[in-house]
Amino acid sequence: MKKLSFLLFYCLLTASLSANVWNSPHSSDKKDKNILFSSFSLAYKNLDPVRSYSKRESVIISHIYEPVVGYNYLKRPYVLEPLTLTRMPKIVYLDKHGQEVQKESENVAFSKYTFSLQKDISYQNHPCFVEANRELKEEVFLKIETLDDFENVGTRVLTAHDYAYAIKRMAVRQNHSPILDIIQTYILGLEEFSKEISNIVKEQKKNNEAIDLKLYNIEGVKVVDEQTFSITLKGKYPQFLYWMSMNFFAPIPWEADLFYQQEGLIAKNITLNTSPIGTGAYYLAENNPNKQVRLVANPNYRDVFYPTLTKEEIEKSNVPEELLKDAGKKVPFIDEVIYSLEKEGIPLWNKFLQGYYDASGISSEAFDKAINVSSVGDMGLSEEMASKGIKLKGSVEPSIFYLAFNMLDPVVGGYSQSAKKLRQAISIAQNEEEYISIFANERGIPAQSPIPPAIFGHVEGKEGTNPFVYDWVEGKRVRKSIEVAKQLLAEAGYPNGISKETGKALVLNYDTTASGPDDRALMDWRRKQFSKLGIQLVIRGTDYNRFQDKVNKGKAQLFSWGWNADYPDPENFLFLLYGKNGAVATNGAGVNSANYNNPKFNKLFNEMKTMENSPKRLKIIKKMLTIAQEDAPWVWGLHPKRLSLHHEWFQNIYPHAMSDDTLKYKRINAELRTKKQDEWNQPVILPLVLFFLIPLLMAYPLYRAYQKRQTAVIKN
Repeated sequence: MKKLSFLLFYCLLTASLSANVWNSPHSSDKKDKNILFSSFSLAYKNLDPVRSYSKRESVIISHIYEPVVGYNYLKRPYVLEPLTLTRMPKIVYLDKHGQEVQKESENVAFSKYTFSLQKDISYQNHPCFVEANRELKEEVFLKIETLDDFENVGTRVLTAHDYAYAIKRMAVRQNHSPILDIIQTYILGLEEFSKEISNIVKEQKKNNEAIDLKLYNIEGVKVVDEQTFSITLKGKYPQFLYWMSMNFFAPIPWEADLFYQQEGLIAKNITLNTSPIGTGAYYLAENNPNKQVRLVANPNYRDVFYPTLTKEEIEKSNVPEELLKDAGKKVPFIDEVIYSLEKEGIPLWNKFLQGYYDASGISSEAFDKAINVSSVGDMGLSEEMASKGIKLKGSVEPSIFYLAFNMLDPVVGGYSQSAKKLRQAISIAQNEEEYISIFANERGIPAQSPIPPAIFGHVEGKEGTNPFVYDWVEGKRVRKSIEVAKQLLAEAGYPNGISKETGKALVLNYDTTASGPDDRALMDWRRKQFSKLGIQLVIRGTDYNRFQDKVNKGKAQLFSWGWNADYPDPENFLFLLYGKNGAVATNGAGVNSANYNNPKFNKLFNEMKTMENSPKRLKIIKKMLTIAQEDAPWVWGLHPKRLSLHHEWFQNIYPHAMSDDTLKYKRINAELRTKKQDEWNQPVILPLVLFFLIPLLMAYPLYRAYQKRQTAVIKN
């Protein structure tokens, strides 16, 4: 018995010393590899680039597909550069007769963009490039569950036809591209083509016929040769290049489109939605929504290099020195990315702290543990995080969240002096600094206008301060006092919140989808802001569809809304206040949810929207902001901050709000990661030893008594 106990103890002790860690969620063969470990909580259902408008899906799509242009990883403000092009596109301006004119000419009727592709850019290996795989017999599909089940795969070179094909797919209504209605107003002939091709597709689908878009052409999209194509726009629209950086315009090989139209593959859910194909740095090696998603470095990827900046560019962009060490080196640096399914936030956070995930966001529950906030609102890592070598990265998002007044409403809307003063008073009373502190964990900055930081037209300091809500005191922005707000309210005809006309208290209605028990504190806070002025706020909770319907029909009085940048241009924010984009005026199609419609603002917007960034454009933007700040169609709200954590072995991290194609520039130090994982996750063996040893020790007296009895029986 003593020998048995000793042997058990020895074995457990030996195991504890020889084993590295016992709690790793990853397979042991991946541990020391050049792999990034991340997570996902919901299945990626829509990876077709012409359809997806989701940020979380873009993180996958952007590593697989390549539009013609992309954003420089390090330069700030954000700068477009060639991605698959030899140079930035050539732009010529034409009159209505097709004759070339100067860009400044009043006779510009069309803008023609010519794109010249690099040679020898190859697609990832894929079965669609084998002709026999595009016409499979029914019995073959019985053996197919994933793309890995195809024995023969191939590749080919990217051509101009593939970019033209992508735009044709966008035009097909049955593909549900979310930007078609916008883009067809600019690309010559796209609207007419969309109507024609959508009808053709409808008829062919009735007959179960494959649709080959190579057979059809768009007037404004021309393939000049294998490496060159052009797109002709109606009028001038300089923001078009920003759209061309989006995945909607990523190339689609015609072979893939025909391959995925096979009914046998559709029945197995093997489509562009689940199995994308592109020329990017990574390919989708596995898409298992119940377990993991894997990206693997594309073996056919061409020579692409980490950005190299001049001294002037480094200073202008304020790039940290540690981000410059890999300048000029070939990318990608990471061989594989494994996204594991994590449905719950707490297990995900614990695994990050154990070193099993390389980066993490910061949930509200983990915020106090991860971040220290100073008395002046500065944020830094907690001692616990810093002691583990964890790094904090933060950036202000090109987004805005605001409280909107329905400008068509007879009480809060309109453009009279009294209406303006009512909205200005409410704007002052809405203490955004307090909101950011209580409900956003200091993750945001109060907005002064629709334009966020890092977007042309955003101005810092005194000049960029909204003078109708803030004062500039000793070099700082200070919200006007509630007494000022009350005075404005009295001048608006509501002294102490009582209407001079009716003698009744002012009652306003706030529509929201935030109606659950967790939102009660927020709604109480919102009521408090209005009660400071003697205004009674009625909260009207509803579901999202009903809420959206009320906003689109102008039936909401007050409501909160938000906007994330499609591209880094002031037009993409100022058009939220352009009169012709009014929700009611466009039957719900417009983005101007407040229905703001000031002729002076509209005129300046039309002048500014097609201009390139320049001092003249900035001057016009400042005039527009002054008009909007005085009219106060919004309580300007906040620009959110994004905070993220990463371990010291995850390197070259630089927040980029406009591009999700950044993985190829990042590094993993797998050796350091393994070392830290072993330090932080040594198994605690003593409880296990005691679990087995104590019962044995307790049984030992019984065993000895049994032996003595047996010996006595034998002697007798």
